Amino acid sequence: MRWPGVMHSLRARLLVFLLAAIVLAGGIQALVTYRTVLREADAIFDYHMQQMALSLRAGLPPSAAVSGLGPSDQNFEFVVQVWTQDGQRIFESADEALLPQLAVLGFAEVNARGTTYRVLSMQARGLVIQVAQDMAARRQMAGGLALRTVAPIALMAPLLMLVVWWVVSGSLAPVARVRSQVASRQPDDLSPVGEEGLPEEVRPLVAELNLLFDRVRRAFDAQKHFVADAAHELRSPLAALKLQVQLLRRAGDPAAHEQAVQRLAAGIDRATRLVEQLLTLARNEAHAAAGGTAAPVDLAMLAREAVADAVAAAETKHIDLGLARADAVSVEGHIDALRILLRNLVDNAVKYTPQNGRVDVTVQQAQEGGGVLLVVEDSGPGLEEADRLRVWDRFFRAADASAPGSGLGLAIVRSVAELHGAELQLDRSATLGGLRVRVRFPG
Repeated sequence: MRWPGVMHSLRARLLVFLLAAIVLAGGIQALVTYRTVLREADAIFDYHMQQMALSLRAGLPPSAAVSGLGPSDQNFEFVVQVWTQDGQRIFESADEALLPQLAVLGFAEVNARGTTYRVLSMQARGLVIQVAQDMAARRQMAGGLALRTVAPIALMAPLLMLVVWWVVSGSLAPVARVRSQVASRQPDDLSPVGEEGLPEEVRPLVAELNLLFDRVRRAFDAQKHFVADAAHELRSPLAALKLQVQLLRRAGDPAAHEQAVQRLAAGIDRATRLVEQLLTLARNEAHAAAGGTAAPVDLAMLAREAVADAVAAAETKHIDLGLARADAVSVEGHIDALRILLRNLVDNAVKYTPQNGRVDVTVQQAQEGGGVLLVVEDSGPGLEEADRLRVWDRFFRAADASAPGSGLGLAIVRSVAELHGAELQLDRSATLGGLRVRVRFPG
């Protein structure tokens, strides 16, 4: 719903609605009081009319005449008429007839002189006694009592407005404080907003705002790290490419020229691979910071794809690459990120496994602790225990690394594992003797 003008303000909207509720409550109270008093007045005055009619059953004094009681008695609250059975009026308390000559016994309402009368007709000793009262008198009494009931509310309205304004302003003070905190921040200040003293209705909004600040901060940090790492790591490959170009220019004989071309092509391949890994790492970190939506992923299918993609590289080194076990299990995650994780693990295993070695990939339901277990193990040299913690860092390479690389493969694996809440473990393979990488996904 759209609110015009000042109604866009929550404070103004609350004040208007609360004051309108007070006015409406006063009006309803006045109406209920009026109807209740009118009902009670009807019962009381009907009883009085009955008592007056019963008091006249003993008869009228001989001096009673048809001419009535005189002009000075026109404002009597009750009007009385007495009729004989043949329709002759023998007594009236007003100057002219107000009530019908032929009356229905009991209570009835009659319209006369532009108003409504409540009439009681009673038969006694051959006479018909009628007692009537103007209904306006009853309504006037009920209206006066209702007005007296509502009057204190009307007199207290300014105080009520002040109390409502004070309560609303005090309740919204924490919201104003949060607004002031956010408005006074520097553009790079992404620290959490304080939630102290906030009402329960506003606290979830501030909590989500803090989560947003945290995601933006992590995205900024990932961007800063990526730019710093890219600038640092691209410096050496680009310098090497520049040197290869200079050597290519100086090459005099065809053999030296061909060797320079091969070195230049290899340098370009390494730089390309480094850029691809940097971009992959940046995408994973940005995805983790943004918190994308996860979906069930068939991990065994991705393992088969990763093995199939690495078969050509494994055959060139005569490595026995295959799936030792592939259970039909799935994990909640992001299929592209998990595909990158598997590809990097299998590629690293093939890269560091010597000729005629073996690489096994296992996907199974974890026996202890639940979840899904992914294991990639090889018959390569493995890692020293001192390097098993540092190898997850970007651009770290063990001192005895036998294959060229940039040191980003396992860093990418770690970023994908953190995105999925998975646990990583490096140890020595009991069956193949090389490195074993275990990734446990939550169940």
